[in-house]
Amino acid sequence: MPGPEIHPSAIVDEGARIGDGSRVWHFAHVCAGAQIGRDCSLGQNVFVGNKVLIGNGVKIQNNVCIYDNVTLKDDVFCGPSMVFTNVFNPRASVSRKNEYRDTLVERGATLGANCTIICGVTIGEYAFVGAGAVITRDVAGYALVTGVPARHSGWMSRHGEKLDLPLSGNGEAKCPATGERYVLEGGVLRYSG
Repeated sequence: MPGPEIHPSAIVDEGARIGDGSRVWHFAHVCAGAQIGRDCSLGQNVFVGNKVLIGNGVKIQNNVCIYDNVTLKDDVFCGPSMVFTNVFNPRASVSRKNEYRDTLVERGATLGANCTIICGVTIGEYAFVGAGAVITRDVAGYALVTGVPARHSGWMSRHGEKLDLPLSGNGEAKCPATGERYVLEGGVLRYSG
């Protein structure tokens, strides 16, 4: 497998680890402590901080900054110009680097264009954050969340299709694109094949 492909205008600080097959595009900056997996794509003007872990197959669109204490698991999608934070109550005159909060984005989640992720939350596997949403609390796996602040508004399949299920309670649905089955029990959705 070929090593990473790095555009000449990108800056990758010595010590950064970037997996085979990953691509770093124009004007991106990857800091020395960053760890990036295989087959990732970092779009134009992406910034990746020192204390960032990125899994395999992650797609980060243009103008996204991934600050310290953010972890993206495999196959996460970060839409154009979406935002992560790492300090809950920032002030220019007050140093709070010792107060960074961890943010975890689980496998297969989608973070829509221009959404904002307030630090200290976990976004569950295959969750879908709508464009422009503001995340202020944890997001359940497979949940569709939209709005400001974001609210649970539906369920999504692993393929990224909306499922015909109630927001809470129990039910079963098939992905309209793949036919895969999902079971909702007590307000928790699970993939069942």
